[in-house]
Amino acid sequence: MAVAALSYQDRIRLLHDQKIAQTRAKVAKNGPMDGDDLGMILPPEDFHWEPTPNTPYGTFAGYDGWSRNFRSLMDAYPVYVDPLDAFAGRWYTCLYWMPNHSVWNQDPASDFTAWLPEHKLYGLVCGIGAPQHFGPDVRIGFELGWGGLLEKIRRCRAEHGADKAAFYDAEEQLILGVQGWIRRHITAIHALIATETRPELLDNLREMAATNEWIVENPPRTMREACQWWAWFNLASRTYNGDGAGGWLDQWLLPFYARDKAAGRIDDETAIYYLACLLLNETQYYQVGGTLPDGRDATNPLSFLILEAAHRMGIACNLTVRVHDGMDERLFLTSVRHLFEDRLAWPRYCNDTAVVQGFMRNGYPEELARQRLSVGCHWTVIPGREYTMNDCVKINVAKVFDVALREMLAGDAPSMDALWAGFTAHLTRATACIARGLDFHLAHQWENMPELMIDLMCHGPLERGLDASHGGVEFYNLCVDGSGLATVADSFAALEQRVEREGKLTWMDVQRHLEEDYQGADGERVRLMLKHSARYGQGGSRGDDWAQRVNALFTHLVADTPTPGGQRMVPGWFSWSNTIAMGRVLPATPNGRRAGQPIAHGANPDPGFRSDGAPTAMATAIAAVQPGYGNAAPMQLEMDPGLSKEEGGIEKVAGLIRGHFDLGGTLFNINVLDKATLLAAHAHPEQYPDLVVRVTGFTAFFASLSPEFRQLVVDRFIAE
Repeated sequence: MAVAALSYQDRIRLLHDQKIAQTRAKVAKNGPMDGDDLGMILPPEDFHWEPTPNTPYGTFAGYDGWSRNFRSLMDAYPVYVDPLDAFAGRWYTCLYWMPNHSVWNQDPASDFTAWLPEHKLYGLVCGIGAPQHFGPDVRIGFELGWGGLLEKIRRCRAEHGADKAAFYDAEEQLILGVQGWIRRHITAIHALIATETRPELLDNLREMAATNEWIVENPPRTMREACQWWAWFNLASRTYNGDGAGGWLDQWLLPFYARDKAAGRIDDETAIYYLACLLLNETQYYQVGGTLPDGRDATNPLSFLILEAAHRMGIACNLTVRVHDGMDERLFLTSVRHLFEDRLAWPRYCNDTAVVQGFMRNGYPEELARQRLSVGCHWTVIPGREYTMNDCVKINVAKVFDVALREMLAGDAPSMDALWAGFTAHLTRATACIARGLDFHLAHQWENMPELMIDLMCHGPLERGLDASHGGVEFYNLCVDGSGLATVADSFAALEQRVEREGKLTWMDVQRHLEEDYQGADGERVRLMLKHSARYGQGGSRGDDWAQRVNALFTHLVADTPTPGGQRMVPGWFSWSNTIAMGRVLPATPNGRRAGQPIAHGANPDPGFRSDGAPTAMATAIAAVQPGYGNAAPMQLEMDPGLSKEEGGIEKVAGLIRGHFDLGGTLFNINVLDKATLLAAHAHPEQYPDLVVRVTGFTAFFASLSPEFRQLVVDRFIAE
């Protein structure tokens, strides 16, 4: 009896199940994964590779260290071919994860070492040594291919002097390593062809082999070749230093799709299969929709196919839909329907108008501002032309507040005015420390960890012989995020209300209860009194006033003063998952938060900010604290889907997103989850392997998170 052929949908379903199994295996072996749900899989048991040092400290650094170790790793890397998949390849480890890649922490003469006490005092995530977090323009690879890039490197090396030879030698080693890895996959594909018996899988393997045989040297011609080329770059870039920036998926693949459709080479079902496999291959951050540089809507048929592909694959996914007034409303409502019905925490939404107009405030023309893509946790970048350090630099504003508060309480005349003055002084000092560190990073990152992989997909590094972190690209706009806004705003409001206005507590009372972490006599009553003071997010409250005042100060300090070296800093509010680590080093705070508990999430009000938890109130509050320079202050919303589709749930969610953006919001992240299911999954995560949540900027399988990170999501649903 003949076996029915596996349809594309059958293959996608089987690949989904395999993905769940691979994620479970990673968690079982390595423990919880509190970050992006990466496409990385476990290597074979017999795989072992160690980096070769090239510094006196037993570490590797610079062009030589990174390129030689990357080439060595590529030569040793296992191959991965699945007859169900349209594309070959997976990645297994990352050079950046290895503890011996940097010399700065071992060098006692480094300026960086001298700044560590100040970093610790303010709880700074300084960004020094942070990799990637800007964006490649893979269209360069589409145009040249690996062979064309190699020719460009050799041509540019001949045009420059010997002082830049090390840069070009390193870039050449990267490409030769990738090409060798692809060629070993071609050999493995042919081995499977020799044994495969199912006709549809045999055809798939033959096409996979032909695709890779062409693109190992040549630029892609078809949609399948373009997707496979992009997949190889993603895998190599993740392996190099963890790069997760994607690109404009529905625009950059559109020429290949359109040509294939016109020639009759593919239909939409085939295109959906390719897209689903690309999304499975690696969870890069991709943009869908938006505006073209001339302001026209960018929506096209591929936009809808991408959403359908993500829907069918049904895994953690990092798609961002770019929203603007002139967009195709069908795309917007289709995406909200997937968010509402699939309940997989994608897509999230970026306000094109606010991001473009905000970036123009940095002095850039509108056409250039429109070229910034949403390709990261909360950030945008001009791909291949702008170096930004997005999501790498964080000021723990709650820790700065704590330093100011304790200094004020130790003085002779504590008051709200004295507290604000101290807070202003310490936030100024913390921002200046960050600025010095950014200059240090730009001066030395190329010596420490050059961006060799993304350099290949940038306009400038190969032409100039300079790393993207060190003058290789056109634009430098360095992202600086504040974290803990609600913690600080609610603390200011509570002290103002309970001490200065009502007189229910003295400053000495506050000091004692904070030192006792609210554990002493009457501690819980005082904690709850402070916690239930005016809150940020209530609407027209003193908590909202304080949040706006803190935001105005932070925005001024970051945006109005460049680094000592003259680099522009761009303010935003975002904590990523640093809410836990930043809270761990923070004593009790006057908003009723106990010592060591997480700080507030990004720009969000703290859970319980209103008894009704009104999403519209949250949307209004967060819109009012946007720094306004093109860097986001996202809104994170958890929704229990009490509204059915028939009751207009999709339209109401769409209206909430539009309403927040009309007020000036920049980015909207939403979880649509049943509260009972979430609590059950928190208690028994192994029973819910398919449950996907948006933790912060990223989505992940809930079962793969640590209990701490699962609790973060739960706490946002359930307020004290």
